[in-house]
Amino acid sequence: MTTQENSSIESNNNKKLLGAGLVSAIAASICCITPVLALVSGASGIASTFSWLDPLRPYLIALTILVLAFAWYQKLKPRTEEEIACACEEDEKPNFWQSKKFLGIVTVFAVVMMAFPLYADMFYPSQDQKQTIVVETDNLQTTTFEIKGMTCNGCASHVENDVNKLNGIVEVDASYEDADAMVKYDQSKVTSEEIKAAINGTGYKVISQK
Repeated sequence: MTTQENSSIESNNNKKLLGAGLVSAIAASICCITPVLALVSGASGIASTFSWLDPLRPYLIALTILVLAFAWYQKLKPRTEEEIACACEEDEKPNFWQSKKFLGIVTVFAVVMMAFPLYADMFYPSQDQKQTIVVETDNLQTTTFEIKGMTCNGCASHVENDVNKLNGIVEVDASYEDADAMVKYDQSKVTSEEIKAAINGTGYKVISQK
C-alpha cells in the first residue's frame, strides 16, 4: 500500500473519529440546547424533547474526552523512522482536515457544547426586568408545582420565562435540582390551572401542585 493510500485512509479515519466526538459532545448537552432553540423559534413545546438523554450525559462527556484525547495523541505522537524517511510524506502538505488547527477548532467546539448547561440560562431574560406588580394581600397566592423533565438551569429559566408571560404573575422560582417551580401570583388575574398549562406548554410536565 502506498504512502498516499495510507494518508487517505488515515484522513478518513480521523474524520470519522472527530465526527463521533462532535456528535457525543452535542448529544451530551442537547437536552439543554433544545430549550434555547425553543425560545428562539417560539416552538415552546419542543423544550423537553431530549430530556431522556440527561442520564447518559456523564457517559457522553467521557466518550467525547476519550475520542479527543486519542485524536490529539495520534496528531502529536512522534513519527516513525519509516515516516520520516519517506520523501513523499515530506513533500506532501497535510490538508486542513488533518491539521492541528482543525483538531483545535473541533476541541474548542466540543468543550463549548459540553459546558452549555452551565451558561444556558443566560439566553433567557432576567426576572429583574419584570415590572413590579401590586397585589392585594387577600389575592396573593403561592403555589409550588412539581415538574418532570427539567435537567439544567436553562430548563428552569425556560419555565420561568413562559410562566412570566401570564398576567398577574408576581414571582417565579424554578429549580431543576428540586424539580419544581414556586409561583407567586394574583389569583384574581390568573389561576393555578392556567399556570400549570403554561408549564406543560414548555414540554415539561406538572406532576403535582401544592
